[in-house]
Amino acid sequence: MTMTRADDEAAIKGVLEGVYKAWDAGDADAFVAEYRDDATAILPGSYRRSKEEVRASMAAGFATFLKGSTTVDTLDSIRFLGESAAVVVSETAVRFPGETEVPAGRTVYATWVLEKRDGGWLLVSYQNSPAAPAA
Repeated sequence: MTMTRADDEAAIKGVLEGVYKAWDAGDADAFVAEYRDDATAILPGSYRRSKEEVRASMAAGFATFLKGSTTVDTLDSIRFLGESAAVVVSETAVRFPGETEVPAGRTVYATWVLEKRDGGWLLVSYQNSPAAPAA
């Protein structure tokens, strides 16, 4: 069966939805379920060099300062790089317990790099930067 780009887009969206649901559940293992073992994550002030480093840092966060937090996410674009790679751009923010809105300044722009392997999509790299207000 040949997958169309629409199928690939749906599969990629499913991977990201799984990450967001895992965050909302505070589940570090589920958070990295679709990460490659050598995946990287770069956030302001930190560089995680493997799936295990990402899992460990998320587990620590979910047990402390991220406990009970949820994410607010908007997919901006999916761009395919050949048949087996894609770059996704999204906007995301963390909402902490008791917050009904995300305070100004907490939104980030994120870039996700995914690779298609054995018919499924895996996260290879993630990076985010604070969203600057429109000029």
